[in-house]
This record gives sequence, C-alpha cells and structure tokens, in this order.
Amino acid sequence: MNQHPDSLPPLGGTASPEAVFGALELAVRRRLPGRLHGDKRGLRLGSGSDPEEVVRYRPGEDDVRRIDWNVTARAGGEPHVWRPLAEHELEAWVLVDDSPSMAFGTVSLEKRDIAAGVTAAIALLTAGPGNRLGTAHLTGEGLTWAAPVPSRAAAHRALRRHAVPSSRGGPDLATALRTFAARHARPGVRVVVTDLVEPDGRTERPFAWEQPLRRLAATHETLLVEVVDPRELELPDVGTVTLEDPETGRRQEVFTSDRKLRRRYAETAAAHRVATADAVRSARAGHVVLRTDRDWVRDLARHVNGAPMRRVVPA
Repeated sequence: MNQHPDSLPPLGGTASPEAVFGALELAVRRRLPGRLHGDKRGLRLGSGSDPEEVVRYRPGEDDVRRIDWNVTARAGGEPHVWRPLAEHELEAWVLVDDSPSMAFGTVSLEKRDIAAGVTAAIALLTAGPGNRLGTAHLTGEGLTWAAPVPSRAAAHRALRRHAVPSSRGGPDLATALRTFAARHARPGVRVVVTDLVEPDGRTERPFAWEQPLRRLAATHETLLVEVVDPRELELPDVGTVTLEDPETGRRQEVFTSDRKLRRRYAETAAAHRVATADAVRSARAGHVVLRTDRDWVRDLARHVNGAPMRRVVPA
C-alpha cells in the first residue's frame, strides 16, 4: 500500500504538534476500534473486569451483581460470586533509537519521524486511569531519559520533541537495551523502536542485541518496532551515486545500473530481514516492521489486533 497524504498524520511536515496529535489520535481510534475503551486485550490495560476466582458470597462485602448463577446452582443454591483480577497502574517505557541511521527517508517521512509517531501511538494505546509512559532516547551521547507522564501528555511530548541529528559513536543498541532493562525493573510494557542497522554493517546472526532483548522480554511485555525505508531494501537504477554510511561516515561510489550489484544488494537486504525476524522471535518479543512508504498506523494496528499479548500485572 502506498502512502497517501490523508492516510497518515503529517509527522514530517510543518503542521503544529496539536494538529499532528489530533490526526494521530483519530487515526489510531479508526484503526483500533475499541482498543482505547478496553473492549479487547492488547497493549492497553484498564481497571479489573475479568473473573479471577469464584468464592462464597459474603453479605455486605461482595457485590450481588457478581453472583455466578451457574456455580450457585451447582453448589445447591448457595450463592457464589466471582472476583475480578486486579490490574494495577501501568508504567510503560519506550526506547527510541536516535542513531544517525534513523535520520534517513526517501519518501515523505524519515525513520525518526515514524519513531516519534509510534511513541505517541503507544502512549494512546496504553492510556488508562493512572497509567504513565516514559521514554529513553539512544543518541551518540548515550541514553537521555524523559520521566513517565500521563499517556496523553506523553503523546504530546513525543510529537513536540525536535530530534537533533545524533553524533556518531556512543553506546550501541545492545548496551542501551541492558541499561533500559536495568533502570526500571518493575514489570510492564516495553517498546523498542529502531531500524536494527548495525554500526559495523553486520547482517547475519548472532546480533549483539539478541541476548539483552531476550532478558528484557523475560520480565516485560516487549514489542520491537523495526522501521525501514524502501531504499534500504533495494537500489534504484540511477547511474553512479556516492553513498555515505550514516553510522561511520564512510563514503563509496556505486554504479547502481549494474544489475548484478542491485540483485546482490536486494538479496543481502532480504536475508537481513529474515535474520532480524528470527532473532526477535527467538527473544520472545513481539515484532512489527513499519515502512516509510506505507501507512504505518495501519500496520501497527494490524499487529496489535492480530497478536494477543500476555497480561502484565505490575508488582
């Protein structure tokens, strides 16, 4: 599906943050009917409503509206009620990759624009009484943290943030994931938004971030959002061009009209996609790939609707 001007919030344009927020909230609501009202399970957690246990009715303590008539009948008419599973306030965190490779896009959005939109969308999806969302940004200077705030405020903050081109160097994704997991150990929702571009250009497993991601997913409900651009998947035939590696600054002149070169490039990129998908799956984390030339809200919605996530009850 190609991107249409009215299908996505204008994240990379000149619209005000308020206009972008309104467009994004409307898009999320349209693509995720019921998700913002607790109708279905997913990234959102609300007040307790699901039966957890059935016990004898205690006058003055239990709500008569929760009498389980089937169990009551089997118990010879002695009233029994079900008690709901208590769901506590949720603190969600999003790790955003702000490395130089994220400042790339050949359509109307850069990958970092989508990262900001995803952060805001996750804030809306996890909205609920007492729920908060915090962010950590991986830059060339290390991780920068933004304290958890109510979900709508977090969405506004994500869209208002002006991404500064990151300097080269600094910690890699594996190091960032270890710090991310250690700083806030309380179980909750964790989302990692990255392009999974390795500074050394590695395209085969094992990746350095696999083990830290597995440890993160062992404690938290974890979703990795991978952002890609179509030019990272295949080279266009545009003659001789000079390419620069954003992670290292190295430049190389490439003759893109070479059919064999374009085929090898596409095959390597496809193999990298398979390898990263296998690595995320083995870490037992959720995985969704968003593209700068697609309706990323729709693709994110399809993942949330189609991939049930385990219930997280914070300690």
